[in-house]
Amino acid sequence: MISSIIEILVMLNPFALFLYLEPIRKDLTHKSYLLVIFKASLISFFVCLLFFFFGDIIFRKIFAINFESFRIFGGIIIFSYAYIFIVRGEKALIMIKENLDDLASEIALPFMVGAGTISLSILLSQKHSYLIGSLALIIIFTVNFLILFLLKKFRDSIEKRKFKKAFDKNMEVLLRLNGFFIGAIGVNMMLTGIKNMFF
Repeated sequence: MISSIIEILVMLNPFALFLYLEPIRKDLTHKSYLLVIFKASLISFFVCLLFFFFGDIIFRKIFAINFESFRIFGGIIIFSYAYIFIVRGEKALIMIKENLDDLASEIALPFMVGAGTISLSILLSQKHSYLIGSLALIIIFTVNFLILFLLKKFRDSIEKRKFKKAFDKNMEVLLRLNGFFIGAIGVNMMLTGIKNMFF
């Protein structure tokens, strides 16, 4: 279960999300920021839980799609995200909106939940029981929320501007490094999908 938790957490990438949230960190109060992140985490959790329980049925019985095809496609998407992380680094993609619920939805989809996390949620159901898998998802999104909270708390505690800039630069380095791990997950998903489909 621990390896599954780490794999999805790496895919969620709270460090990258923290960087993406820079525009709203500046404009929202601390309480509003935490509320938005909490709502986005809840939305993401329930979407992943839905695919954890019914993903295989949705793909095989409703859409009649071979899951290996989705696994390969998910691997390509994950690899492309990793490439952007490594080459482009920090990119502020989330902009402030008047409605906090809309903002939470925008953060949840596609920044927390995408082809990668959906694929990994379905794979989680193939590795673990419903109880263990559900518990793993609860732990994953709780840890993700806590990392975002602690990063903001730490950054807010830094008083000097030059140290804040240094902190942001180091976060961008982590974002790029994390891209290598995400890329490896993507390539592994593609290779596994091809192997299961043709061999």
